[in-house]
Amino acid sequence: MSSSPALLSLGEHAVLALLAEQPRHGWAIVRELAPDGDVGRVWSLSRPLAYRAMDTLTARGLIRPTGTERGEGPRRTILAPTPTGRRALRRWLTTPVEHPRDVRTELLLKLVLGGRLGIDRKPVLRAQRQHFRPTFAALARAAARPDADVVARWRHESARAIEQFLDAEARAR
Repeated sequence: MSSSPALLSLGEHAVLALLAEQPRHGWAIVRELAPDGDVGRVWSLSRPLAYRAMDTLTARGLIRPTGTERGEGPRRTILAPTPTGRRALRRWLTTPVEHPRDVRTELLLKLVLGGRLGIDRKPVLRAQRQHFRPTFAALARAAARPDADVVARWRHESARAIEQFLDAEARAR
């Protein structure tokens, strides 16, 4: 089966990134992705979906068991990314999102996870800005039309906020 980043869900990418940060067992991943977890505050994933993501990543050869450790119940399997998994993760983390509506979820998740992995986010922010340039221009034109409705104006203002965020983050640090 292909390991193309486009074929992985956000949950699968998040699990892969957390394992790239540090090999760990499933319960540690679940805690990170819980709504009150460090990553879960950006994008959360339920326990069943986190374990399903681990199963999918294992089946696709993107992660593998590397050992076990004691837990309160049965021994816990430690998982880590394979070289193929690391390459797929790097591609995903450095690829701009397709649509402005994906900024709040996917791009923010990429920025947080990439930051935890020590990946310089400025290149993806610049690429994201460039990718959105035609969209931002089209939304500005639509909002400037005399017959522009509330939706056109909302989309333009949202795009302006995204543009300001991208620029500010690219200047940060």
